[in-house]
Amino acid sequence: MNRRLVVGAAIGLVVLLIFVFALGRNKNSVREKTLNSIQPAALYKEAQELQSQDKLVEAVKLYKEIISKAPNFKEIAAVERSLWDLNIKLLFSPIITEQDISYKVAPGDTLGKIAANFNTTVELIKRSNKLSSNLIRPGQRLKIAAVKFSIIVDKSQNSLTLKTGDEIFKVYNVATGKFNKTPVGNFTIVEKLTNPDWYKPGEGIILASDPRNILGSRWLGLSEPQYGIHGGATAETLGNQVTDGCIRMTNPEVEELFSILPRGTEVTIVD
Repeated sequence: MNRRLVVGAAIGLVVLLIFVFALGRNKNSVREKTLNSIQPAALYKEAQELQSQDKLVEAVKLYKEIISKAPNFKEIAAVERSLWDLNIKLLFSPIITEQDISYKVAPGDTLGKIAANFNTTVELIKRSNKLSSNLIRPGQRLKIAAVKFSIIVDKSQNSLTLKTGDEIFKVYNVATGKFNKTPVGNFTIVEKLTNPDWYKPGEGIILASDPRNILGSRWLGLSEPQYGIHGGATAETLGNQVTDGCIRMTNPEVEELFSILPRGTEVTIVD
């Protein structure tokens, strides 16, 4: 009798486990189906609400979830723009994310030394820590972006994509070279200039203050001589192939990029 009870109980337990497993799979299937059909709209609304409440990290997670699991969502372009804007806002804020570290300033440290050690820029350290000067003190905590940035320029789309590893951090509309003048290949940023003068063939040097200077407020020179990423673009020129070979951005956006990217940053240009 006892043996029958034990066998019966064991069979009942196995049946229960099979039922629970099947129920779990069914719930996951329903969740995936819901996410692809209905839930993206709800998640998008929730992400917008979180963003309006300055819960930026939580909003970013939801935007990424929508992009990853519902790429055909009708509002996906708006979701991407919201994510890119928040990526930049978080990067320039004191909020420490999983891509950052909290660094304790050591005796003898300078912002330049710290930036070199972590392959970042003094400008980014200052902006993300709300520093008004280069003065720092031992024991002070600084947010440091611990990611490697890179750039892909797509000439066919006239776009510049800022990446962290394999993830898209932000996409910018740019102007590229007319008659296919923008070179294709792998390059690095070797020069950074603020308010650059422009050497115009046949006329000589045109100062940064001269309205004829087409370089705008920043210059990121590439390892391909005489080519670079610079400002000066207007709304009419963005998205078009109108330059003599350089990648042209609006001044605010090239200034943003200038703050983020150190010398040595990899730049890939494709047709």
